[in-house]
Amino acid sequence: MRRDFFMVESLFAEYGTGFGLKDISFTVRAGELAVLLGGNGSGKTTLLRAVCQQMRHSGFCRLLPSGKDGAVTFEEQSVRSLARLVSYIPQRSGIAVGMTVEDAVLMGFNPWLGLFEKPGTEHIKRAESALFSLGLEGLSKRDYLTLSEGQKQLVMLARTIIEDSGLLILDEPDSALDFANRYGIMQKLSGLVRGKERAAVLSLHDPMLALAFADALILIKEGRCIGTVRPAEADVSATEAALRQIYGPMRLLAFEEETGKRRLVPVWDEKEERA
Repeated sequence: MRRDFFMVESLFAEYGTGFGLKDISFTVRAGELAVLLGGNGSGKTTLLRAVCQQMRHSGFCRLLPSGKDGAVTFEEQSVRSLARLVSYIPQRSGIAVGMTVEDAVLMGFNPWLGLFEKPGTEHIKRAESALFSLGLEGLSKRDYLTLSEGQKQLVMLARTIIEDSGLLILDEPDSALDFANRYGIMQKLSGLVRGKERAAVLSLHDPMLALAFADALILIKEGRCIGTVRPAEADVSATEAALRQIYGPMRLLAFEEETGKRRLVPVWDEKEERA
């Protein structure tokens, strides 16, 4: 059994529009890739932003350190220390000034460098290696702002790779990617956390992609967490029932791969929809 690694407890957030998060709680285990699933406007992006804010200002969100009892609250960490522990990738990078792709990736080392220290040869090698692993090796000297949105997302993932943080938080990292890169980025994220003392929490729209890679599905509806499902531990009917709370008349088809791993594929239940 993997140990609990990151937890959100009783998280609330309210906005002027009247929409808010209501008493959100969930736990992510070490080595897990956890996916937030929910319909449009359910609160996935709001939740990720609120988690990052709470990690700065309160003890609601906690990282459980290896080999210790209890928890270390993020309010006891400086912003600089927090940047070493957590990597956050929003839907848009926020980079609005021209810089090379290489420099955009090297920004991932900032929390580890001194005030006037610049990245050295070893940092550059690691940045180039991260770009190569994502098929971006020919773009290191390109202006970041000239890239496609999908390429920008891959550059931000390269930056995340070199940050080597314990907790990765990503908001729809697949949104601008083509089919191959969507699955490629999920494979990369899975490889970054599986079997390690770290975890990833990300939001997705596609339940098929989530079922293919997620260790835990955190289900969000109308600003509430309505449950957490771990497909490898739950039976198919339980996972299907949980997903139907979000997606309505759908069912899951189960297939066994050559490796023996069970694959779940969601399909729309046309008969129930017509009824």
